[in-house]
Amino acid sequence: MVVRDRTDGDYFGMIFAPDRNLRFRNVMVSGFYDDPQEAFQAFAEEMRAAADAPAEDHHQADEVGDPVDFFTPVHPHERLHPDFVSLITEEANSPARDIIEKMMRWYDDVDGNFIEQFQTTGFDQRIWELYLFATLVELGYVFDRSQPMPDYVCTGLAGSFSTEAVTVGPTRDGGKVVPPPPRDTAEQQTAYLQQYMPIKFGSALFTKMKKRYWERPHVAANPFVLAIADFSSPGSMVTTSSALERYLFGYEHAGAKDADGRLRIVPTRVEQHAFGEKVIPSGFFRTNDSENVSAVVSTTAGTISKFNRMGVLAGFGTGRVVLVREGTQPDSDPNATEPLHFRSLVNAPSYDERWVDGLNVYHNPNAAMPFERRLLPGAAHHFCDAEGQVTSELPAFHPFASITNHYAPVDVSAFVEKWGDCAHLILSDGQWVDSREFRRAQATSSG
Repeated sequence: MVVRDRTDGDYFGMIFAPDRNLRFRNVMVSGFYDDPQEAFQAFAEEMRAAADAPAEDHHQADEVGDPVDFFTPVHPHERLHPDFVSLITEEANSPARDIIEKMMRWYDDVDGNFIEQFQTTGFDQRIWELYLFATLVELGYVFDRSQPMPDYVCTGLAGSFSTEAVTVGPTRDGGKVVPPPPRDTAEQQTAYLQQYMPIKFGSALFTKMKKRYWERPHVAANPFVLAIADFSSPGSMVTTSSALERYLFGYEHAGAKDADGRLRIVPTRVEQHAFGEKVIPSGFFRTNDSENVSAVVSTTAGTISKFNRMGVLAGFGTGRVVLVREGTQPDSDPNATEPLHFRSLVNAPSYDERWVDGLNVYHNPNAAMPFERRLLPGAAHHFCDAEGQVTSELPAFHPFASITNHYAPVDVSAFVEKWGDCAHLILSDGQWVDSREFRRAQATSSG
C-alpha cells in the first residue's frame, strides 16, 4: 500500500505479509519520498526483498494457535454439503474459494464449530455470516467478539449497532427435506409469495426474537438488527424479497395509471398469512416486542456467486473463469411498472461491485431505537408510513436479483475483447445497450 500524507504532501509505503496464522499484516513501513515515482520504485525493491525473505521473518510473535485448514473435509464425502463439494472441486468456483480462504483467516470462530458446519449442514448459514462479515468490514466496522451472541457487535465512524444473522431453511419432516409447494400456475405462485414464504420468514425471525438479544448489556445501548437470507429451496432468494417486505410491513400494494398516465400505488393492509394448516399474523413490525428490532436487513446476493464475482475483481482464482451476470434493477422512471434488465461481464476492465451492493434495509416504523441511514451507506433503505405507503432511497445501482453464469476453463481475454469495456448493458426496446448510453438517453428524454 502506498500512502500520501495529505499534510506534508509526501509518500510512504507499507508492506503486508502473512503472519504465522496466514493473516496478512503490516511488516514494514518505508521511508518518505516527495516524488511519487521515486516512492513506487523504492517500494518495489522493498517488496521484492520481503517476498524473498523466509516466511518466519514475517511472523509477529503474538499469534495464537495454528493456521486452520478450511477446505480439507473433516467428514466422509457423503456427509459433506453438495455446495461445499462444488466449492472445493470446481474450477468455476476458484475465485470464491480463494477469497474465502483469505477472508476466513480474519473471521473469529467464537462458537468453535465454524469449519464443521461450513462443510456440512450449516453451509448456507456460514456463507451468509461471511457475506455479512465482508460487507461490514467494507463499511469500516470493527467487531466486539467477546460475547458469542449476537453475531456482530459493530462499531465504526458512523456509529454502533448489533446484528444477528438469520437464515430461512427448507421445511423438514423427520429429518427429511419437504419440497416447497408447486409454483407452476399463477395462482400457485401467488400463494407461494403471499402466504407460504411470509410464514417461512416469520418462523425464522420469531425463533431469533425468542433469544431477546436486546436485553444483553453489550447490545442494549445501540440499535439491534436482524439480517435474514432465504435458503428455503435452491435459488429461492432470487424471487422472495417481495414476500419479505409484505410480511414485515403487513401491506400489499397495487399500482394503476391515472388519467394523466401517472402511476399511483394503493396500499391494502394484510392481517394474516395462511397456508395449509398454518396461520400467522402479518406485519412483523406490528407484533409484540418487535419494537426492539430497529430494522431487518436482507439481500439476494449472499451466495457463492457473490464471492466468485468479488474474487474475480480481486484477482483470485485460476485466471480461466469468466462470469456473466444477469438480473433486474430499478427503473428511474417514476411511472415504470417493470424493472430494467441488465447484463454484465464481471471480467470487463470497468466492471465494479461492492459487497454492500443489493443490500436492503427495512426500517421498523415502530422502533424504540430507530436505525440511522448513515450506518449502512450504499444500501437501499425502505420506509413504511402509517397508511402503508412504502418509500425507498436507492443507490445509483441497486440490483433486485441476479444470476451469474460461469464459464471455465476459458480464454478470458477473448471474452473481454468481444465485449470491449462494455461492463454493464441494459435491455431497452429489445436491444442490449451500454448503460452509460442508456442513462444519457434517459436524461435527454426527461429534460
